[in-house]
Amino acid sequence: MKQLRQNILYICHYGWTPKDFYFDKRGRGPMKRIGDGGSNIHIHLIQYLAKKKLNVCISTFKDNYQYEAFFKGSPSIKITSYWTPQQLLGRYNLFMENAYKTLFLSFKKTFSNDGYKLFISASDFLPDVFASLLLKFKNPSKKWVASYFLEAPKPWSKNNPYKTNLLGYLSGILYWLVQRFSYLLIKWKADFVLVTSQPDVKKFITKKRDEPKIIVVQGGVDITESERYLKSSEIIPIDQRKYDACFIGRFHYQKGVVELIKIWSFVCQKNKNARLAIIGRGDLERQIKKEITCFQLEDNIDLLGFKDGQEKYQVFKQSKIMVHPATYDSGGMASAEGMAWGLPGVSFDLESLKTYYPKGMIKTRCFDFKEFAENILKLLNDKNFYHQTSKQAHSLIVEVWNWKKRAQEILTKIEVLS
Repeated sequence: MKQLRQNILYICHYGWTPKDFYFDKRGRGPMKRIGDGGSNIHIHLIQYLAKKKLNVCISTFKDNYQYEAFFKGSPSIKITSYWTPQQLLGRYNLFMENAYKTLFLSFKKTFSNDGYKLFISASDFLPDVFASLLLKFKNPSKKWVASYFLEAPKPWSKNNPYKTNLLGYLSGILYWLVQRFSYLLIKWKADFVLVTSQPDVKKFITKKRDEPKIIVVQGGVDITESERYLKSSEIIPIDQRKYDACFIGRFHYQKGVVELIKIWSFVCQKNKNARLAIIGRGDLERQIKKEITCFQLEDNIDLLGFKDGQEKYQVFKQSKIMVHPATYDSGGMASAEGMAWGLPGVSFDLESLKTYYPKGMIKTRCFDFKEFAENILKLLNDKNFYHQTSKQAHSLIVEVWNWKKRAQEILTKIEVLS
């Protein structure tokens, strides 16, 4: 395969990663845990670049424990980290932290010399985008690959997930306004744009950038463990599994995890013993527990916290269905992990999910909680329908979501066009 470039610069100036999430208290880490969908995509791409013996330099903030856990010590990956106010003031001083990263780190990076041939911005947040813009101005011949993975919901949108309280709504407005600026900068100067759904492609077509340079990245799944299990004689019979359904994801308004409690209450009206496993953590945990108590579902829902590796796989083995009740999403890669184990899914019929999950995921009218529950019950009660959807879910992941194929397709497109 033709080599992409000799050196690749990864700009990851935005974010915060907790140390205890990636390194255990006894210092026996690192624990290679992937966070949201965006980090999932970029970590796998960087790993693939390293396997191809291409030199990668990651420009990031000091104490980016996620990248440190994955890449520290790799012979072909260099991590260049910078001090930010977070080290002094903590993660909650968001305005100063982001302003510092956007302005100071961007100019600092512009005047460094990494010998790169191509640079990739890891997010659409200004700390990554503004640094990339300055680099593009300084080095017009070098290629900028920009990431634009999830468009912020419009403040006036009926389904805006930030309309839960005044502070959340104001945060959503600020997010939308800042992203509008990032979008214009990316559209103006980026050579390639990575998006996560087909509907986003047309937003970046210009006279200088045609459709092939806007690459749809639908994420991917490592299917090594699931394939080994499904080909073994150890598969747990469906009627003997502990959980009727499993949810995995951040406890964020966009993920619909609070709405899931209401949905599960409808499931339990028809099946009083139905059990749901919820994997994840986040700011909504207190509200989720309150909803569980309100609907008296303490015996029907297990909050398992964060699970990864074999612990997560054990939950998949003991589950029958993946539920993905996101109210606003760009794709929902977490559900694909469970679908790799042959678990059929249920979701709302979001526009982005039409191309992500053309099969294996039962779509529900937005945002009909009762119909969502009925789709869950249909899978649980109709064995033929369950097995048919299960096979579709598994084949979709193996044929389309295999990370090795995904990464090669993405990078080949950049290689051919650059």
